[in-house]
This record gives sequence, C-alpha cells and structure tokens, in this order.
Amino acid sequence: MSRTFDELVAEAEAAPVEGWDFSWLTGRATEQRPSWGYQRTMSEHLARASAALDIQTGGGEVLAGAAKLPPLMVATESWPPNVAKATRLLHPLGAVVVADPDEPPLPFGDEAFDLVTSRHPATVWWAEIARVLRPGGTYLAQHVGPASVFELVEYFLGPQSEEVRRRRHPDDECRDAEAAGLTIADLRFERLRTEFADIGAVVYFLRKVIWMVPGFTVDGYRDRLRELHERIGREGPFVAHSTRFLVEARKPA
Repeated sequence: MSRTFDELVAEAEAAPVEGWDFSWLTGRATEQRPSWGYQRTMSEHLARASAALDIQTGGGEVLAGAAKLPPLMVATESWPPNVAKATRLLHPLGAVVVADPDEPPLPFGDEAFDLVTSRHPATVWWAEIARVLRPGGTYLAQHVGPASVFELVEYFLGPQSEEVRRRRHPDDECRDAEAAGLTIADLRFERLRTEFADIGAVVYFLRKVIWMVPGFTVDGYRDRLRELHERIGREGPFVAHSTRFLVEARKPA
C-alpha cells in the first residue's frame, strides 16, 4: 500500500540533515554525476600537494574519501553541526578542521597552501583564495552552476528573474577569478538529470539544501507539497536538472 502524504512528510522532517551525506535519499531520489568525477580528480591533486585547504568542507565526507591527504591538510566549515561531524571524521586522518564563518578573510596567512579545493561552495571569495595560494598553486573545485534544480525552485517560488537564473554562471566566475589574479586552466560544465520519487525526498532535500527555497518549512508550503505529492502519484517522479562545473584556476608562479 502506498504511504500517505503525512507519513512521508513526517519521516522526512524527522531525518537528521547535518553533514553532506545524501544517503537518506537512496531509492527515493537520483542525480546524474558529472563525467569528470570530482572526488577522484581532487584525490589526484591532493596526492601531489604538500599543504592543502578544503573550503566549506561540510561534514568532511568528500575530503575523507581521498586516497591520500598531504602532510598539512586543513578544512574550514561554518555550520556548527557540520564542524563537529567533520572533526570526528577528519581528525583521525590527520586533517585539522577550523570553524570559519565563510566570510573574508580566511584565517590563514598569505601563500599558506599550494592547493585549495572545494565542492559546492555557497560563496566563493576569489581574492582570498588567491591570497592564501602559493605562487604556482591551484584552486580545484566543483561549483553548482546557474539555475540548478530550478524546476523545483520555481515550483515553490514561481518564475525567477533572468538575473537570479544567471547567478553562479561559469563565465562570471571565471571573470572574477581572473580579476583576482588567477588563470583558468580548466573549465567543464554539465547539465544533469535529477529525479524525486516521493514527497519525502523533496522535503528532505529542501531542508538540507537550505538556499534552494529560503525559509522553507513544511507548514509554510504544505498546500504546494500536497499538490506535488498528488502529481508524483499520477505522473511519476518529479524531474529537474542540476548544473555543475569543474574549475581549475592557477596562481602565476
């Protein structure tokens, strides 16, 4: 028997959302992965580094998957539950986790790292990245691109302006990186299919990725959630498209 709207929503509301582990969605939502394999690419760069910084590490899950960390490995994170989770996960691997508000300046001296990494940073402070990189150093990251999962965003918030839809555009990011004195060595962009199989997956996703629908609560959007639950029941999974780009930028030697 199909589970009811209230059962699915209650389960998703009760699920913990700290960290950046989406395994709760297994069997309930799917997302295509970029062809470049960020974790593998990051791991290859870390193996060659002597001092590295992972910005906005979340719960540390992505960094912890690296095959080898450099002799000096530091990660920053702003959300206290994630700081605690990342500390538990990364300290045994030899990495130091620093609580940081994700606002300039980064709490490190000039030219402290030969590699800076980040997966899905909420904000990118290019001048600070350039400052903490050593000459010849590299910034390697996977960013969320423009209008990512906007089919879902616009279902709840309505049509968004072109200005909003363009935010995080790779052309703009590259321009800002170059303005900070970095050189773009690699840039790859992909649009990827995402499916939500039940309303619980939608609720969990919006609770976890809080910038998608700012201020999201079940009570505030209960009517729209119920309508979407009924739509999924009639038509099958809700389909959206995420956008991702891989950027590698280097500081001139």
